[in-house]
Order: sequence, then C-alpha cells, then structure tokens
Amino acid sequence: KLEKIALKNSQQAKKLLLKKIKKEEKEVAVKKIQETEKEAKEVANKRARMIIATAIQRCSVDQVADSTVSIVPLPSEEMKGRVIGREGRNIRTFEALTGVDLIVDDTPEAVAISCFDPLRRKIAEISLQRLIADTRIHPARIEEVVEKAKKEVEELIKEEGEKAVFDLGISDVSPEIIELLGKLKFRTSYGQNVLQHSKEVAYIAGIMAAEIGMNNNLAKRAGLLHDIGKAVDQEMEGPHALIGAHLAKRYGENPEVVHAIGAHHEDRPAETTLAVLIQAADAISASRPGARKEVLEAYLKRIESLEKIATSFKGVERAYAVQAGREIRIMVHPNKISDEEAVALCREIANKVEKELSYPGQIKVTVIRELRAIEYAK
Repeated sequence: KLEKIALKNSQQAKKLLLKKIKKEEKEVAVKKIQETEKEAKEVANKRARMIIATAIQRCSVDQVADSTVSIVPLPSEEMKGRVIGREGRNIRTFEALTGVDLIVDDTPEAVAISCFDPLRRKIAEISLQRLIADTRIHPARIEEVVEKAKKEVEELIKEEGEKAVFDLGISDVSPEIIELLGKLKFRTSYGQNVLQHSKEVAYIAGIMAAEIGMNNNLAKRAGLLHDIGKAVDQEMEGPHALIGAHLAKRYGENPEVVHAIGAHHEDRPAETTLAVLIQAADAISASRPGARKEVLEAYLKRIESLEKIATSFKGVERAYAVQAGREIRIMVHPNKISDEEAVALCREIANKVEKELSYPGQIKVTVIRELRAIEYAK
C-alpha cells in the first residue's frame, strides 16, 4: 500500500533514504572538519605566540647602539697642544693614517674621534691612547703606533669571534668563520651591532627550536652565522645572505646551516624548518622597538657611497670620508699618479660625485700625493 502511495518500491525508497543520510552525514562531517581546522589554527597561532614570547622572555642581551664618536680622555689640557703638533702636523698625520676626524675643542681634558666606520674608530682610539701614554707624539711615531694598533685590532677580531662561539656553546668552527664573526663586532646595520644581533638571533632560534623539538644546537649555529656575509660584502658582489651561504659552504658548514643562511632574506626559497626558524628569529631581533635606526643607516650608506666613488678610480690607494661626509680625502699611489694627474683626478672625482650623489651644500674633494725617498748612510 505504501509503495503505491509513494509510487516507489522498497528498493528505490531504500536508495533514496541512504542518499539522504549520506548527504546529511557529509554536511555534518564538512562542518566538523571546518570547526577542527579553525580550532587547530587557533591553537597553532596561540602556540606560536607562546613559543615566540618564551624565546623573547628568556633571551636577555645587552643592546648598545654604536654612535659615530669615541671620546679619549687626556691627562691634562697641555696634551691637546702635543696632539695637534707644530702647525697641525701631528693631527694631520693622524687623520691621514687612520681616516678619522680628530676633534680637539673646548671639551676639558678630552679629545673626540669621529668616524662612521667602527673599525677605523677603534684603531684610532687605541693609537691615540698609546701616544698619550707614551707622550712622544710626532709624525714618525704616529705612523709606528697606528701600524701596531692595526695588528692589535686583528687580534681583537679573533678574540671576539672566539668569545661569541664560546658564549653560545658552539664547537668545531673553522678559524676563517671565527675571524668573520669577529669582524661583525665592527659592523652595524641600521645602528644595531651585527655581532650582537647575530648572537640574539642565535639565542632566539635555539629557544624556539627546543620548544618545537628541533636540534637547538644546529639552530643556534645557523642563527649566529646567518649574517657572516656582512663581514665581506664590501669585497664581494651580491646579497649578503648568498655571500654568507657561499662562505659557510666553503668552510665546511652543515648543508642545513648553509641553506638557512642563504634563505634568511628570501634570496632563495626556504625549504627546511630551520630556514623558516632563522627567518623568524632574524625578524624578531631586527623589528624589536629601538633595535635599529633608519636615519643613521641612510647617513652611513651615503658616506660609504662617497668613499666607493673615490676608490673606483685607478691609482687611488685609499679614501676617507670625513667631516660627516662634507669632505673626502683621497690618498693616491705616487708611482702611478703624477702631480699633474692628481689635479685632473681631483676634478674627475668631484664631477662623478656631483652626478651620482644627492647631498645638501657642497663636498670638498682633496687628493693627497706623498712621495717618500729613503736611503741609508753607511
């Protein structure tokens, strides 16, 4: 009777009922999957925030933004006259050899060393301290002390690299990598010391790796080495991440570490969890309020560009931008450039600076050619 009313036999009714049940179950299943996905994302986001917060809380590092000035105390006001020298000979020699500005003003019993390059500033600071302690200040002595200071800073670079590796408990690091790490002590990025930033990234990456069950030693290693390309990026062309990866590979680092270094600025795709972890740790360290100074970095880039233009000419031995970029001093090889050519070179450099750089006011271009003849009386 029911079959007649419904115009369907029992088999057809059964199929229809099953179809309806399947549809309803599918809808329930889809809804359940969506709810589970939503819940999983919420839990994942909460867990990720917790991991990052834990890493930041447990990572306590000193952050001192490098300025461009160092102060050297003097034992007395009389020492200022010795530093300047007769007709300014001493101060001129010191500035020419170190590439810094020596500011001798009304500040009582102190001399200021101004330079955008922390490495040059450190060499100048050590040299000046030695000269003041010795009290013998004349051009020949200045030259001797500056050379010794350069060697001392080379040792300091090695010590800083070894200290960074020791502090993080990392072993089996090649001497070349240690030297590169030490050089980062004298590099800044947006006002943030690069070695300090690298150590901070290593700490954060290590803590996050431990939280998610990864090898935290490998993460710390990759974090510490992620910016080694910045130690040589003035000598090698290309993005510092790829330069760093190339150096790490050359000096026998783990392939995972090499990949993480190369991918931390997305110059190549991040294909491992470690690479993503280093990207995150780098971003956390760099984006922390107060970590970086955009205005200072723009100023440093302009100064570096000025020096790069000068050193691009043949015969130029070295170039120093001084007076906050308002003057460029260029030392040339006396055997390659004559007095007449030095005048022409000065004009060429000034023209190139005018064409390639935008700056307020004017920039003084000074070319210095010094020829020394040495003979010994026997």
